[in-house]
Amino acid sequence: MQSMYFTEEHQLFRESLRDFLAKEVIPHINKWEAAGSIERFIWKKFGEMGYFGLAIDETYGGLGLDLFYTVIFLEELQRVNSGGFAAAMWAHSYLAMVHLNKNATHEQKLAYLTPSVNGEKIGCLGVTEPFGGSDVAGMRTTAVKDGETYIINGSKTFITNGVCGDYCILAAKTDPASGNKGISLFIVDLDSEGISANKLNKLGWHASDTAELAFDNVRVPASNLMGSEGLGFTLIMEAFALERLVMGINAHARAEYALEYAMQYMSERETFGKTINQYQALRHKLVDGYANMDLCKQYNYGVVFKMDKGEYVVKEATISKLKSTEMADKVAYDCLQFLGGYGYIEDYPMARMFRDSRLGPIGGGTSEILKEIIAKIIIDKKEYRVPKA
Repeated sequence: MQSMYFTEEHQLFRESLRDFLAKEVIPHINKWEAAGSIERFIWKKFGEMGYFGLAIDETYGGLGLDLFYTVIFLEELQRVNSGGFAAAMWAHSYLAMVHLNKNATHEQKLAYLTPSVNGEKIGCLGVTEPFGGSDVAGMRTTAVKDGETYIINGSKTFITNGVCGDYCILAAKTDPASGNKGISLFIVDLDSEGISANKLNKLGWHASDTAELAFDNVRVPASNLMGSEGLGFTLIMEAFALERLVMGINAHARAEYALEYAMQYMSERETFGKTINQYQALRHKLVDGYANMDLCKQYNYGVVFKMDKGEYVVKEATISKLKSTEMADKVAYDCLQFLGGYGYIEDYPMARMFRDSRLGPIGGGTSEILKEIIAKIIIDKKEYRVPKA
């Protein structure tokens, strides 16, 4: 397949990754979905294969590859048909590790980033709180300096890898009176005294653990502060573009896989003497879904290209997440309908795809929040620039 974005090396990587997932992951997916957790050994295997280090500096064990390797990684993860497993992997790589790679000191990287690349440590990102989702500046978790430590109190919720994780990139207010200028980022070991994790029972993403974390007088070494005090909001905002683009890519890949499965099913299912892919009403609905998926996919590739060249793509990544996740949600709904009663049966993959897809327009910024961000850009002419430390 010729592509303006993917080289022969990219395609070989895709084939190798797909083979790895078929052998090492897919046979375990149903067990992990039922258990609500992922066995630790697979993290080590991903680390050994270099999959956690695609976008990480070679100094710390990564491969330093372009972002289209990340696209392939995300797309192929969606084909294992477990949004939870995929989320656990990309939350580790593209939420927690991205902050370490970009913002941590050399010592912090040696202690946390390199073991993360190797699959020896699992990371998570702690920003969202029970009392406010997208209102980052309104967070209540505090970090008070006490000698050579900070004392952290508060709570976070909807934290992917919050139960199984070894560390959390945690946002907390070091100066509550300064609004978003008083937020700082810390690396917090999750086995620290005073931390408790409550696993949340979710509609979908069953294989991943999603936690509410509570911090009760948790002492964190001052050396675990990332950057300087008051820089946290800037670092979080800078990372949002990548997070939203990741979710946009996940969505188009999930929709593409759902359509492939539905087309295969429709080519085999017969009613009234012909396969159901010959009924015009179904054919045209499938074409609508495919066209919308392909539009999102090509748009997302274009945004990745811009980001890989160093452009600050706040508007584009926000549009990617908004349109792709809503598209994927609709495609999953329609593909389940194509299967009729079998779509509603757990033995068929569409039921899980349908559940897992529903989180798309919610997580990482709801569609309503994203529309307001885009409105500020295109109507109010607000300009988003690369944050300055």
